[in-house]
Amino acid sequence: MATIHRTTMTPTKLELLAGWLPKQSWYVGDAAKPELVKAGGFRLDDPKGAVGIEFMVVVDTTAQEPVAYLVPMAYRDAALEGVPDEALIGTSEHGVLGTRWIYDGVHDPVVVAQLNALLRGEATPQRQNESDTPDPTVTVHGTGTADGRDVRLRRVLRSGDTARPSSVHLVAGWTWPDGTAARGVIAGS
Repeated sequence: MATIHRTTMTPTKLELLAGWLPKQSWYVGDAAKPELVKAGGFRLDDPKGAVGIEFMVVVDTTAQEPVAYLVPMAYRDAALEGVPDEALIGTSEHGVLGTRWIYDGVHDPVVVAQLNALLRGEATPQRQNESDTPDPTVTVHGTGTADGRDVRLRRVLRSGDTARPSSVHLVAGWTWPDGTAARGVIAGS
């Protein structure tokens, strides 16, 4: 099980994401440097304990209507070989673990494998900020199988978003800046 350390990261995850997010093709904002707030998320455990896996929801508050984004992240103790340069969100100094290479999880094979395991019912989502604590609010719905080839993340999240009844999909929640709770589909096949 992953251990959540109560420590610092320099730069912070939000600082790294503020520079990386506007460069993504799915970014719908118009700010060169968005103002991001952490709005929710969950973690998955790497069975080998080597890669930190976090699915973070951030909200960009620069637009008139805030926009929620899903960013799966992989935390590694060394650079990941064989991925495109744009897969690297950045590096950060972790107060306990040292330098962390933080990648967009869609490019990390461990993150993809664990997401597929979750959709098959073979992995348990964990609370984002607590060690060894399942998160029952993250739920898998639908029928069918998830084999990795067809899993799609919803990068821009919409409250109440639904999926086809015959698909396997993952539902999670987040909180808008005004305190309103939201839930929607974040991934599916």
